[in-house]
Amino acid sequence: MRRRRPMPPDVFERARADLNVTPLVDVMLVLLVIFMVTAPMLAAGFHVDLPKARAAAPLPTPVAVIVAIGADGRLTVDGEETTAERIAEAVAAHLGEDRSRPIRLRADGSAPYRLVVGVLDALAVGGANRIGLVTSAVPPAPQGARDGAAP
Repeated sequence: MRRRRPMPPDVFERARADLNVTPLVDVMLVLLVIFMVTAPMLAAGFHVDLPKARAAAPLPTPVAVIVAIGADGRLTVDGEETTAERIAEAVAAHLGEDRSRPIRLRADGSAPYRLVVGVLDALAVGGANRIGLVTSAVPPAPQGARDGAAP
């Protein structure tokens, strides 16, 4: 029986196998691009041709509770003046039993930011879950103006 010669220790170090991750990264980048392209298409709805009915009536739109914050910090709920400490109570009184009614927050552009955030926080803590911020539309830019330029 013939004996095998022992291998020198440096052969084990040279025979180390390395994993080449370049093809894996290439495949992942291709998949990422495919998902980025197809995701907006999946999220978009499709056209539905609804049937006609004589008894159909539009759904009633709930009347929103309007909370206004003036430039001087004055607060009103549906035209009635209130304080920041009592804002949640005043809104709850205007909402009544229908907690699903929307709340629209109309804050002056120069109103203190701390007050606006405080009102939003008080409404959220008070259980309001349909709060919207009212803004005014920006007029369209003139034809010759560059994109992103301030008017």
